[in-house]
Amino acid sequence: MRFYYFFFIFFVASQAFSIEPAEILSDTKLENRARNLSSNIRCLVCQNENIDSSDSEFAKDLRLFIRDKLVKGHTDDEIEKFLVSKYGTYILFKPEFTGYNIFLYLFGPFIFIFGFITILFVFLRV
Repeated sequence: MRFYYFFFIFFVASQAFSIEPAEILSDTKLENRARNLSSNIRCLVCQNENIDSSDSEFAKDLRLFIRDKLVKGHTDDEIEKFLVSKYGTYILFKPEFTGYNIFLYLFGPFIFIFGFITILFVFLRV
């Protein structure tokens, strides 16, 4: 049981340490919007972490940028579109289901179904 407590505390604490107290907004609604937005933004330095849980300078700059834009009245979509225009769709953890992304989303299931049908065909034939 201690094992689960250790991991729970470790993961909760790791989320708390990445955002510095000076970055937190006093308005809780704006802070929640900033956290929600930054949870979908990839840190380009760490590459497999969102900017909320990254300690890099790049992530800190982006967190401050997002909070600054939210205070100025920009919408979440405007901020996200600006970041995509500057860094490309790779910066999003969940890119839109359009354009070339359709191929990436559908290629895996297509190969799985094709392989399953091929295996069935081979085994039923024998």
